[in-house]
Amino acid sequence: MSMAQPMKGIAPKRLAVLTSGGDAPGMNAAVRAVVRTGLDHGAEVFAIYEGFQGMVDGGDRIRPMTWDAVGGILHRGGTIIGTARCAAFFTREGRLKAARNLLEFEIDSLVIIGGDGSLTGAHIFRQEWPELLAELVESGQASAEVAGRHPVLTIAGLVGSIDNDMFGTDMTIGADTALHRITAAIDAISSTAASHQRAFVVEVMGRHCGYLALMGALACGADWVLIPESPPDVDNWEDVMCHLLSSGRKAGRRDSIVIIAEGARDRNGSPISSTYVKDVLEQRLGEDVRVTILGHVQRGGSPSAFDRNLGTLMGHAAVEEILAAGQDGGASLIGMRGNRITKSPLMFCVEQSQAVARAITEKEYDKAMELRSSSFREAFRTLKTLVQALPHEPDAGQRRLRLAVLNAGGPAPGMNTAARVAVRLGVDTGHIMLGVQQGFTGLIKGDMRELGWMSVAGWASAGGSELGTNRKVPVGSDLYAISKSLENWRIDGLLIIGGWTGYEAAYRLCTERNNFPAFNIPMLCLPATIDNNLPGSELSIGADTALNSIAEAVDKIKQSAVASRRCFVVEVMGRRCGYLALMSGLATGAERVYLHEEGVTLADLQADLNHLIAGFSRGKRVGLMIRDEEANPVYSASFMRDLFEEEGKGLFDVRQAILGHLQQGGNPTPFDRIQATRLAARSIEWLIAEAEKPAPAGAFIGLQDFAGEFGRA
Repeated sequence: MSMAQPMKGIAPKRLAVLTSGGDAPGMNAAVRAVVRTGLDHGAEVFAIYEGFQGMVDGGDRIRPMTWDAVGGILHRGGTIIGTARCAAFFTREGRLKAARNLLEFEIDSLVIIGGDGSLTGAHIFRQEWPELLAELVESGQASAEVAGRHPVLTIAGLVGSIDNDMFGTDMTIGADTALHRITAAIDAISSTAASHQRAFVVEVMGRHCGYLALMGALACGADWVLIPESPPDVDNWEDVMCHLLSSGRKAGRRDSIVIIAEGARDRNGSPISSTYVKDVLEQRLGEDVRVTILGHVQRGGSPSAFDRNLGTLMGHAAVEEILAAGQDGGASLIGMRGNRITKSPLMFCVEQSQAVARAITEKEYDKAMELRSSSFREAFRTLKTLVQALPHEPDAGQRRLRLAVLNAGGPAPGMNTAARVAVRLGVDTGHIMLGVQQGFTGLIKGDMRELGWMSVAGWASAGGSELGTNRKVPVGSDLYAISKSLENWRIDGLLIIGGWTGYEAAYRLCTERNNFPAFNIPMLCLPATIDNNLPGSELSIGADTALNSIAEAVDKIKQSAVASRRCFVVEVMGRRCGYLALMSGLATGAERVYLHEEGVTLADLQADLNHLIAGFSRGKRVGLMIRDEEANPVYSASFMRDLFEEEGKGLFDVRQAILGHLQQGGNPTPFDRIQATRLAARSIEWLIAEAEKPAPAGAFIGLQDFAGEFGRA
């Protein structure tokens, strides 16, 4: 791997990376990205071991890093450079020692991966830097010449925290993995709870932030949730909770799941413990209740694909920010907003984050909710509807729309989640929801049924498609049959959850409105495909689950390869979209990714072969190449395997792995469940609003909003 070199006669930039505070899955990905991006730009990169403590101690805790020093760490949890709480750094004497140690290595730029406390300490350190250097020069601990070369300290902060409690970023490194742990645990608990008709109280982390509890409840279909930002709004909340759970049992639920954040409290500020909730449920419901405190299992283990890629992208951006800072330095927080890496003033983000904790402490709960993101507030409103035992009764005299839901295209994890939310929100607003069986084939046959509140129980976590799906695109006489089905069932709106064939079908119906009046209804496509190749949406439901399936499989493949000096050519799905190949390559540390968008030439394969031979000759033990299934029709996975094997001349073995349909299977990840919930909620609102218009539209929804229209009636 070639790396850029500094210009002749100019000393290379020196920067250091450290992890501080509580560890979070994905920190290693960020460290790796910082080191390799810095080296690739010709900088010298150091790692400070054991966080701020290592900076105060100095010596061998500040070590130069090489390219290979961060190899093979993407899949590892925690942080390989260690972290520690350091009281000394929060004293001026400790920061003076830290400045002396950094100056000894002539380091004047830091990438700090930690929480708000760590980033606050870093900001104070940067403010004091000129004074600290002056004191070091005056006391003879540093020369004026060296201090003069480093007049300012530049800081780029990355938020490593499973709580997702920092302003300035939609997601913090580690939060997605923690949600994986929570949903896996609750999915397992739910099956036991249903078997015994038992209630479970599950406590998750979050002292001042209810993100994990709220999103975990949304993803798992929990029955009640308690979060710090919005305590129960009535004094007799225990009665309300027990009445809701009891009503749910009468309606047919076999289990009851209550999720509580560790920082939950009532309106008076008194803590609500999981033990207290257990006692209340046992006494008032007269049934067996169990408590599960997930604890540090949420923090540990291999990071999710999302956290690996988030850490990688943020780490890369942090180095770019530092190298572009110039002589005046700066202090920025690198975050992600709307699927885009962004930068914000560091202390503004820290102050806004701390304001939430103050608002909770001061019992200003409305203010605390207002300070959270709009998506947080929207999720809380949606959850309050979904946890009801039964829907509200329709308003007297309201028009009850008949809205149909169908799946189209290949199966995508999260389809069931979206259908469940759409049905329950539609029913709760007084409308009649119909489920179409087997996609457009079922619509052609008129094969549908009314779905009630309990019809979709248990769908939140289920993979596959309970309604069934296929790739049928209606043509010719199919259009007449669909028209009759819509008329016979008196359909007022159509929600299509699926992939490209669903979009094609919706477009065809919209273009035939002049010929078939029954098509003059609102139609909305909700993106659900593992290929992530749909217009108007950067992230389709199902893609995150597929990406995690690939990452888990490749992690195992790499473990098997290490022992035998082996290269694997892994083929993933995606058809003519290289999203899965590209992002799984990023998440697993692949050396080469072959994309349909770029194509593959013989010259490419020769260069890659030379790279493999050179690497294995230097002691390399594992090679990984990831190929999109339609990267090239001639240079297939088996062709690449045979070519590399033959030309490797026994230096290494080559195997191929075609992952196939395991990428489409499995229960949806938390990300896909939450995304499905958000999009389905907006979709139902849109369908209801459009149904009242004289010329309703056909459209598709995206990550941000309704991305485009097929046309209006």
